[in-house]
Amino acid sequence: MLKLTYTETTFHLDRLSQSPEQLVALRVKLAMRIGQTMVVQPSSASFLLPVGLPALSMLEAAVRQQQSEAIALCLADTETLEVSLTGTWITVDPEGETGIFLTVLGDRTESLLYHLWQKAYGSASVVRDY
Repeated sequence: MLKLTYTETTFHLDRLSQSPEQLVALRVKLAMRIGQTMVVQPSSASFLLPVGLPALSMLEAAVRQQQSEAIALCLADTETLEVSLTGTWITVDPEGETGIFLTVLGDRTESLLYHLWQKAYGSASVVRDY
């Protein structure tokens, strides 16, 4: 599973071994214990990757082979590729832009996507403005 964390100023991608259902259950349990409202809903998310990454062609091949509606790739401009994902959005503020997005892709696709994200953004975990 991939977990995309969106804050007011940063974006971070993690690859986790647990299922989305397990993570959602833990988050709901925590929200109940602290009396916090939580929204869990189907949604989509996207982020950009530079087109010059060496393993990008492997990701494109994995996406074609997977034939899943959970991921789509599209050139955003001459320098960036937009990665669009479908999954589950978890937030405490339904009107805000901060929260956690979860999606499940094939192991190979998740691994490639995580590797590419690390190469592009490293430990900075900040999406650059293009």
